Amino acid sequence: MTPLSIYIHWAFCKSKCPYCDFNSHVRDSVDHIRWQNALLKELQYYAELLPDREIVSIFFGGGTPSLMEVETVAALIEFVGKNWRVSDNIEITLEANPTSFEAAKFKGFRDAGVNRVSIGIQSLNDGNLKFLGRQHNAREALQTLEAAHEIFSRISFDLIYALPNQTLANWENELKQALKYAKDHISLYQLTIEENTAFHHIYKNGGFVLPEEGLASDMYLLTQEITEAHNLPAYEISNHARLGSESRHNLAYWRCHDYIGIGAGAHGRYNLSSDKSWSAATSDQVGVQQLVRRMSAIKRIANENIKSPERWLENIERHTQSLRACKAGVAVSGDYTTARNDEITAREQIDEIILMGLRLREGIKYADYPVDLREFISPTAIKKLSDLSLIISDNEGICTSPEGRLLLNSVVSELVIFHEN
Repeated sequence: MTPLSIYIHWAFCKSKCPYCDFNSHVRDSVDHIRWQNALLKELQYYAELLPDREIVSIFFGGGTPSLMEVETVAALIEFVGKNWRVSDNIEITLEANPTSFEAAKFKGFRDAGVNRVSIGIQSLNDGNLKFLGRQHNAREALQTLEAAHEIFSRISFDLIYALPNQTLANWENELKQALKYAKDHISLYQLTIEENTAFHHIYKNGGFVLPEEGLASDMYLLTQEITEAHNLPAYEISNHARLGSESRHNLAYWRCHDYIGIGAGAHGRYNLSSDKSWSAATSDQVGVQQLVRRMSAIKRIANENIKSPERWLENIERHTQSLRACKAGVAVSGDYTTARNDEITAREQIDEIILMGLRLREGIKYADYPVDLREFISPTAIKKLSDLSLIISDNEGICTSPEGRLLLNSVVSELVIFHEN
């Protein structure tokens, strides 16, 4: 059975963080029963559309999914188990905030089937937490981590660095403190200013200044050095784990495996070819155009649900037939659709493999794909980037160096070519 991952989006938060551009919303109240039923309905459509799959991971993201009722999480996990074959070592992750209210639900989530939590700590400095708009303090963050370690065997948490007025020494001290609590996985992100966030407006108007580029790069390289020393090397640009403790769900994204998105604003990528696998494009020694035609035979769908929680909910409840057609890749327009579906072209599939794969420390292994990706990568660019020590390339594959990951977008744009004729 072709592996499949499931992402379930809970779009609600207690407050909107000023740096966040995710599909999250603040509401005075949420009808949990109504939302549970709607999420189950969307899962049902996918169970009918993609029945012959093995579920290898479920990820509850947001928003703040730890605000969900335990009963809702349990019902969704139970539905998956009854309607698909489930991997014996399935990974089920739930994102949580470090507040006492949410931590008190950890045992309930574990009993529902969650076996991994990802906690949005963001900082262990109270001043930085206030700047980031977080509702917890450093003491509460550490208490939540301690509580999580007592209940779950697998834990990850996030930190943000390269903040205004943060020095290299500040970040080094904070990271070393955090690593005392990081048993198997930690995510470390540089602050970026995204459009349509409160920070974007404040930053553009001079409300704060980010560290200059050289200092931010030094922070990144120091992060790699320290985490390596603690046996938590980066397996992806911002994600670090002990060997074997990588997030299997996130690896599905970066390796371009199939996943479906449930809930308002959720995304999905999945194959609808007759055999539902890459084997539809098996490669032998043929020309590029034949490879492209074989890639095109794979009907790969890119799905994005409506972002508005209320509109998504209403459409799920009122227009189930339109939803079914949309999930099958049939063009349905207007307010009756709950999602947008586009068939990904062969070119887009190749570009995604290269873009996503080069985020990983392991890079791209040519043997993992039925088409010879070297036909789509400029050999001149490979030599140029190798000479600059930005990539490592051999007959087995290609990956970025630590310095290359700092310049990933530029590296990818140099590498990707496409033969249209």
